[in-house]
Amino acid sequence: MSLALTDVSLLLGRELDYVQRGFIEIVRGKIKSAGSGSYRGAVKKLDAKGFLIMPGFINAHTHVADSIGKDIAAGRRLDARVHPIFGAKKRILQRSKPEHLKAFIRSSAMSMMKKGIVAFADFREDGPEGVRLLKEAITGLPIKCVVLGRTNHYGSPIDTAGLPLEAMEQARQVLKMSDGLGISGANENSAAALAQYRQLGRKKLVAIHAAESMETVEFSKEHTKRSEVARIMEHLKPDFVVHMTNATKNEISLVAKSGTGIVVCPRANGVLGVGMPRVAQMLRQGCLLAIGTDNVMLNSPDILRELDYVWKASGATEGEMIEPRQLLKMVTVNPAHMLRLNSGWIEEGRAADLIFIDKRHADIYPLHDPYAAMVHRLSESSIRAVMIDGLFVETMN
Repeated sequence: MSLALTDVSLLLGRELDYVQRGFIEIVRGKIKSAGSGSYRGAVKKLDAKGFLIMPGFINAHTHVADSIGKDIAAGRRLDARVHPIFGAKKRILQRSKPEHLKAFIRSSAMSMMKKGIVAFADFREDGPEGVRLLKEAITGLPIKCVVLGRTNHYGSPIDTAGLPLEAMEQARQVLKMSDGLGISGANENSAAALAQYRQLGRKKLVAIHAAESMETVEFSKEHTKRSEVARIMEHLKPDFVVHMTNATKNEISLVAKSGTGIVVCPRANGVLGVGMPRVAQMLRQGCLLAIGTDNVMLNSPDILRELDYVWKASGATEGEMIEPRQLLKMVTVNPAHMLRLNSGWIEEGRAADLIFIDKRHADIYPLHDPYAAMVHRLSESSIRAVMIDGLFVETMN
């Protein structure tokens, strides 16, 4: 598809600079050129006056297979709901038929696209079969998925041994089929096992949950005399960690200095009552931050709600409002970098993954501050179209 979108407002480049009137030229699914002013090329033009075009959202952390268990065990704490060994989630997944899981995964993926999400990163349990199930579920959908698989092995942090041979082989199989490893947590792994995962996944992404609740934090200190974050950063050296809701200032600094990314999931943390991640402080300390919606059992896969929640809740809990442009980068530019996706910003050579926003929609008009408006006024109904790899998504209402 070759097309030039003209007379349009846009958020341009890595800094999402606001351009009042400009253009985007798309050739074979990629952005060939973009900028301010009039388009003077020869490609077919589409007058997009009245629209603000921005990069499509990237949901940096999900568990979409859990869509089948929406709100089961609502009101219970973290381990009771999602612990990988004895939580309600494990029982639901064990009792569910694969075809049912696939149907609900696909439904969640379609829901994400309608809300402007062009890509998501999923922690997929159940070894190679779990990875295969997710891929089959979204076959034919344009949404991009970074699949981070996991073995069925859950050990103890005080084990002296590493991974058993069958877990090592399962990890190798997972890595052949996926984009990397999405490990449950440090409390289910010895130091040797964490180091083995790093070695196995050295050519791909490696990620892990960390410091989600005070219970997990205290468990680590009691059983290993060290924090989850310290053990993770020494032995696993992940590409990114998820949550850090109850991390200390020193632990945040440790992650920031290493260049490791952090994915925060504020609404899911709120549902579980485990706290609010200190997003403003993480930004001050130089962390690379992205946002995820986490487990669909707990929380809707809706980045629009997530942006609104984190902006206002951070202001209430940390005493300062995060600059809205920084929040938009946390769902576009930053996760694209973190997940190694050719998406996330409007620039020559990037994939044409775009959202078309009606500037005259009642929820937005008059548009005085485009960044604030996108963070807390944008709605599904004000998103008129979504484009992935230069093609309009057909699942829109």
